[in-house]
Amino acid sequence: MYIKIRDINAKPEENDIFIDISKTSKIEQIKKKIEEERGIKINCQRLLYKGKQLENDLRVFDYDVQLNDVIQLVIRSEEHINKSTDNKKKEEGPSNSTDIVREERKKVDSKYFKVGDLVDAHDPEYTAWFEGILVAVWENNVGLQSTLNNEDVLFQIKLENFEHFADLEVEFKDIRPRSYYTYKRSELKKGMKVLVNYNIDAPDKRGFWYNCILTNVAKEEIKGNILVGGEQAAINDCVIKFPDEIMRIETSCLLTEKKTQDFKVAPLRKYNYRCINCKDNKKRKCKECGCRICGLKNNPELIILCDECNYGHHTKCLLPPLEKVPEEDWFCPTCKVDENEIVKAGEKLKFSKKKAKMASSKNTNSNRDWGRGMACVGRTKECTIVPKNHYGPIPGVEVGTSWKFRLQVSEAGVHRPHVAGIHGRETDGAYSLVLSGGYEDDVDLGDEFYYTGSGGRDLSGNKRVSGQSCDQSLTRMNKALALNCNAEFNDIKGASAKDWRNGKPVRVVRNFKLGKYSKYAPREGNRYDGIYKVVKYYPEKGKSGFVVWKYLLRRDDPFPAPWSKNGKELDMLYPPGYTELEEWKKKESDEIKNAKKIETKGAKRPGKKIPELTTMFKKYKQEPYILEPELIKLINQDDQNLKLWSECRQFLSEGKQKFLSKVEELFLCICCQDIVYLPITTKCKHNMCQDCLKRSFSAEIYTCPCCRSDLGRKYKITVNEPLTSALKLLFPGYTQNR
Repeated sequence: MYIKIRDINAKPEENDIFIDISKTSKIEQIKKKIEEERGIKINCQRLLYKGKQLENDLRVFDYDVQLNDVIQLVIRSEEHINKSTDNKKKEEGPSNSTDIVREERKKVDSKYFKVGDLVDAHDPEYTAWFEGILVAVWENNVGLQSTLNNEDVLFQIKLENFEHFADLEVEFKDIRPRSYYTYKRSELKKGMKVLVNYNIDAPDKRGFWYNCILTNVAKEEIKGNILVGGEQAAINDCVIKFPDEIMRIETSCLLTEKKTQDFKVAPLRKYNYRCINCKDNKKRKCKECGCRICGLKNNPELIILCDECNYGHHTKCLLPPLEKVPEEDWFCPTCKVDENEIVKAGEKLKFSKKKAKMASSKNTNSNRDWGRGMACVGRTKECTIVPKNHYGPIPGVEVGTSWKFRLQVSEAGVHRPHVAGIHGRETDGAYSLVLSGGYEDDVDLGDEFYYTGSGGRDLSGNKRVSGQSCDQSLTRMNKALALNCNAEFNDIKGASAKDWRNGKPVRVVRNFKLGKYSKYAPREGNRYDGIYKVVKYYPEKGKSGFVVWKYLLRRDDPFPAPWSKNGKELDMLYPPGYTELEEWKKKESDEIKNAKKIETKGAKRPGKKIPELTTMFKKYKQEPYILEPELIKLINQDDQNLKLWSECRQFLSEGKQKFLSKVEELFLCICCQDIVYLPITTKCKHNMCQDCLKRSFSAEIYTCPCCRSDLGRKYKITVNEPLTSALKLLFPGYTQNR
C-alpha cells in the first residue's frame, strides 16, 4: 500500500512525499524514508495521523492507516529539543507574574466599603452581577489602574449563591452595595436603569442578573435593553420574564455618609436551577448533581468527575476506593472501556483483543509480508446501486472494464470478496467468480471454461495458495456455484443443465495471473468479461490425485468479449493517488539517473531544471455513450425533468460510467439517499421515492422534503412512469429488495 507524507504547513499536493509501505512496517521505517528523501533527522520529526502522534516502535496497522491517507509531518528544530530541560524548570516556577505580585501586595482600607459588607459584584466572564461578601481589600499593584473616585484598590469578594466559584477580584467600577429594594409595577418608568433577571440563551427561562434600561413599560409586558459586557454593549428590546422581581440599583457612597437604614439585608435572589432533578436542595439525595453511586453531596472535595460523562463520584464509593483524587484523566466504571484501548500519557499503544487474534499478531515462520498487499488495505467505498445478492451485470460497469487491484473490483460491486474466488451463498447461489489460475485443473477456452471448486488445500500459516492435499466437498461456495445450474442439485454425481441459458447468471472476472495458462487473460490487473452460465458440474480426480469438483461455464452475454473482433478492453482504472505515486517514483528515478550521468561526465548537476516527465500511462480516448432509441423516447416523455436530463446528456461524450454516475447523482432521493424508486416528481421539480413521500405525509408534513415548499394536504401522489421506465433501463436490478 502507499501513503502520503505532507508538511503540516503545506497546501494539499504541495511537495507531498509518496511512500510505498507495508501495514506491518514500523513508524520508524517511515521516518527513515523521510530522512532519505528530505534529509530531516528522525529525532526532529513528529508524525501526526487523525490527531494522534505516531510512536516509533508501533506499526502502520496499529493506527489503522488506510490507502492513500495523508500523514502530517511536523519538523522540530534541534534547539527546541535541547531546551526541553530548561522549559521544565520554568514550569516548576510560578505560572504568571500575578502570583509573585500577590505575595508582595498589602491589605488596605477603602473609603466606600469595609470587610464583611454585602455587595453586588460584576463578573466579566458572565457579564452579570452576583451577590457576595467583601472579604479583603488589596493594594492595586498588578497594573489594573482605576481612577474612579481615586479608589486604586482591588476588592476580593466571596460569592454567596455560587460557592463553587473562585473568589472574584474586581475594581471599584465593578462593585456596589447589594440591591435589596424590589420595585412595584407602578414605580417603573421608561428610561430607568434597573437590575433584572434574564437568560440570554433561553429568554423564556430564569437566568443571571443584569443591568437593564427600560424601553417599554406596559401592563402586558415590560421590555428593556440588557447591558452586557459593560455599559457599551446591549441586547435591545428584551422581554423581561419576571417583571415582579425588578430591583433598584444601589449607589456607592462614603462610609462616613452611610446611614443605618442603608444596611438592610435582603433574601438571596433567585437563579436558574443548576440541577432540575433536586432543585438545588442540598439535603436531598441526587445522583445527577451529587455522587453518582450514593447520591449524597457531602465532602465535595472528595468528589471526582468522570472525563467522559462528567458525573461526580465519591472516592470512597468506588470499588476499590481511591485514596486520593487522581491527577490524570479518570473514567467511571460505566464509561471505562477495554483498558488495552486506553493510552495514558507516557504509555505506549497496546493491543486490543481483536487485534491480538489477527494474523499480524501471530508469530509464524513465513517470511511473507502480508501487510504490503492491497487486499489488506480495506474498502474505502461500497457499491450501493444493487444489493449484495444481485445476479447479473452491475449497472454502469461495461464488459472490458479493467481495474488494477482486486480491491477496486470489490468496490465496484462486480466481485465483492478481496481474496476468495467465488462470491455467493450456500442457500442461494453464486453471484460472481474470479479466474486467477490458482488451481492446476482450470482450463480456459475463452467463451467457455472449466473451473475448479474451492477447498481441499492446506492453507495453514496464512498461506494464499497451496497444492491439493485432500478431496473437495460440494459444500459452501462449491454448493453455491452448483445451485446456478438449471438442474436438480446432486452432491454425489453432479448434474447437467436441461437448458443452460435458463440458469442463474455469474459475473466473471479474469486476473492477469491467469496469463501463465491462458491467452484470454488480461496483461495487467483484473478485467470484467461479462455473464456466464453453469452448463454442468461433476466430481473427478484431479492432477494431484485428489477429487475436485469441476464446473463448465459458458458465456451468455449480449456484449462481445474483450478478446473478440468487435470487443474492446477499456482503459485501466487505478485507485486514487496511484498514478501520482508512479509518476513521483519515475521522477525520482529519472533524477537519480541524470545525476549519475552528469557525475560520470564530470559536469555539474543543474540546480533548478528538472527533466520533463513523460506520461507513464497511455491516455485512453473514451468512447461516447450512445443512448438507445427506447431510452431517448422515455427521456423525451419525462417533460417534468427535461432540465435534469439535459444536464446528464452533457456527460455522454465522457462514456457510459460518467453518464450513469451523473444520473445517479441527480435522481437521488433526498430521504433515503438512494436512486428514486417509483419516483414522484413534485410541482417544484424535485424527485423522491413514493414510499418516502407517503411516510412524510403520514407524519402530517405536507411540504417538499427538498425545498420545503407547501404541497398541501390534498396533494395527489402520482408516480412518474417515464422516469421509472428510464431508470430501470439504465440500472437493471436496482429495484430488487426495495
